[in-house]
Amino acid sequence: MSRLTVLFAPIALILALALPAQAFDTRARAAFVVDMTTGTVLLEKNADTPLPPASMSKLMTLYVAFEAIRDGRLSLDERLPVSQHAMSYGGSTMFLDTTDRVRVEDLIRGIVVLSGNDACVVIAEALSPDGTEAGFSRYMTQRARQLGMTNSTFLNSNGWPADGHLMSMRDLALLARHLIEDFPEFYPLFAETEYKFDGRAPQNTQNRNPLLRLDIGADGLKTGHTQRAGYGLVGSAQQDGRRVIFVFSGLDSAAQRAEEGRAIINWAFRQFAEKSLLEADTQVARARIWMGAEDSVALVPGKDVSALLPVLGGDKLSAEVVYRGPVEAPVAKGDELAQLVLAPEGLPQKSVPLYAAEDVERGGFLVRLRTVSEHLLARLRGGPENGAEDAS
Repeated sequence: MSRLTVLFAPIALILALALPAQAFDTRARAAFVVDMTTGTVLLEKNADTPLPPASMSKLMTLYVAFEAIRDGRLSLDERLPVSQHAMSYGGSTMFLDTTDRVRVEDLIRGIVVLSGNDACVVIAEALSPDGTEAGFSRYMTQRARQLGMTNSTFLNSNGWPADGHLMSMRDLALLARHLIEDFPEFYPLFAETEYKFDGRAPQNTQNRNPLLRLDIGADGLKTGHTQRAGYGLVGSAQQDGRRVIFVFSGLDSAAQRAEEGRAIINWAFRQFAEKSLLEADTQVARARIWMGAEDSVALVPGKDVSALLPVLGGDKLSAEVVYRGPVEAPVAKGDELAQLVLAPEGLPQKSVPLYAAEDVERGGFLVRLRTVSEHLLARLRGGPENGAEDAS
């Protein structure tokens, strides 16, 4: 594997004058914060530990429901019956009973805004492979695995306390991202602050997300609370074209939850900024070519490269080009040959694919003879067999 160190001097100069980035000191038992725009993880604390998710797991029920609507297996105007099992749930409900036949759109709003336990079960029984909430829960677990949520297991549709009903903070953040990206037509529902269903539940008409009314860009997604789980939130906010997803759990009160969410949004948007590093097709380095008509080929990014960096960042942004080389000819323009690995201080590495900037044909007989001769001489002298030229 060949490596090249590349220094972005303008960025390094700016950051050399700054102080080290400060991590967010969360009071939550577990937390995960990611800049959705760049994919940069800003905070993780027990992020892969499966924990009781409480009502935050309703997001998975909603995801499956949105898929069914998109696929034509369910329609917003369709009316669904309410079973005795659905009616039996307490806690936060829409106060449904077995005489109701409820529109799917009302059920979805009842889950998103009112956190209706009963509404979740009505949806679950309608979409379950065997007509039961348990069957739907098994399907949710299977679907979660397919989406990459490896630390999630569902035993019911609404997060009602049950041993083994667990999700990790990273899984919840991934699910939030899928909801935002896969179903933009439904995502505005998560910003609704009030929903009055049929006038029957005046005490349950307000969205419990404490951030929606603060004018700080928050527009989703779901709160959760049980005695065992504590107070948690799957949140997202957008400011100036950047979107951040944040998940935390295990706080002691609703007031703490509101304060923590507000503080995370402030920290994520004020302490980090996206900076442009390279324009598309800018030569970053050259990769050595084996048996080619040319000795090397320019490596370029396919699109503009930016990175999320601390406003009060570290002393330099280091970068390294990594590729398996030398690269054997022929090479076609646009072939992915390498990775540009960016390492902002205090943040996870970010990899950007690099591509061949031009075609390199396979060399003729004399070129191949010369290459083999150079290779044999290098081995006899004990020199390196591979090489790369810095062209930063």
